[in-house]
Amino acid sequence: MQVLSRWPGTAETEAVPEDWIFEDPQSRALLAEIEHVAPSDASVLISGETGTGKELIARYIHSLSLRRHAPFLTVSCGAFSEAQVEIELFGHESGAFAGAFGSQVGRLEQANGGTLFLDEIDDLPPLVQTRLLRALKGREVTRLGGQQGIAVDVRIVASTTRRFTERITTGQFRTDLYYHLNVVNLETLPLSERSGDIVPIARYFIKEYSRQLNYSGAALTSEAEQALKAYPWQGNVRELENVVHRTLLMSGGGEIDTTDLRFPAHQTCLHVERNADAIPASGQQALRLAVRRLCEERPDQLHQLIEDSVFDEVFQYCRQSQSETARVLGISRNIVRARLMRTGGIGTSRRRAAADAPAIKEDSA
Repeated sequence: MQVLSRWPGTAETEAVPEDWIFEDPQSRALLAEIEHVAPSDASVLISGETGTGKELIARYIHSLSLRRHAPFLTVSCGAFSEAQVEIELFGHESGAFAGAFGSQVGRLEQANGGTLFLDEIDDLPPLVQTRLLRALKGREVTRLGGQQGIAVDVRIVASTTRRFTERITTGQFRTDLYYHLNVVNLETLPLSERSGDIVPIARYFIKEYSRQLNYSGAALTSEAEQALKAYPWQGNVRELENVVHRTLLMSGGGEIDTTDLRFPAHQTCLHVERNADAIPASGQQALRLAVRRLCEERPDQLHQLIEDSVFDEVFQYCRQSQSETARVLGISRNIVRARLMRTGGIGTSRRRAAADAPAIKEDSA
């Protein structure tokens, strides 16, 4: 099967095979399924998280279909009120409502002969669901305020970020419309579940933004690639693009190491904690990432904060044993004791020693 080497730069650009990055085995399987169903006229429902490329897949389906020379249009079902989305889909005649001067052609008419992508279809209001189902079954559209039906031939590709089961059970979405749309179901996996795509997509964005910023020689180290793979990517491809863009803006190009990666500050600690074992030399890298985050936050007396945090964490890890703390930190026990006396921790240490016989013997040695 053909392995595609790039990721589409914009949703407005028609997707063609050589524009795609599908290197993970699961992505290749999805690509094979897309190429199998695209030439038909079957309705397609694409499900997946925000930022996984559902509209790009819809465009790709259109580009492989017999309708590829006809229009591809998009309606964001959750971006309009009930009245607005109805007008957007079906259009209106002059005088259909207050302020309706002249007639307007709806998206179903405009996409005649081509493909209409209904983004977030589960946000479509119930009344509009009924009208849409009637139009799709009858292959005919009646504009608001109109009396005459207009024949249309449109392929519907829809997307959703949710599971329909609950919305159908509660009556928020028509079962018959769901089955009309769900002839073929394609699922776009989160980026974190197709790790084989992460580095190739990152390299593509590095290339694109390096060109825009007039940088040369920007490239990831192997450690940085591992860090990208270990990151959870809750925002999927969009978040990866933002991280690459932000990293290049701050680094100025050249070699990109783990500490150069500009992950969102609120995600850094969570990412390190969950994925430390997955990154080579993870302890050192986690510390460097944490220090960089602190630098970005600019707390007062940063050096003292870091020093206090390191000492306190090691002291607790060593079960408040002075000699063990000295050994782990590579300093003398006298320095540990002086530090505890300065911070008032010596009393805590003694109470811990009294309650822990092995610690008493160890610290009194």
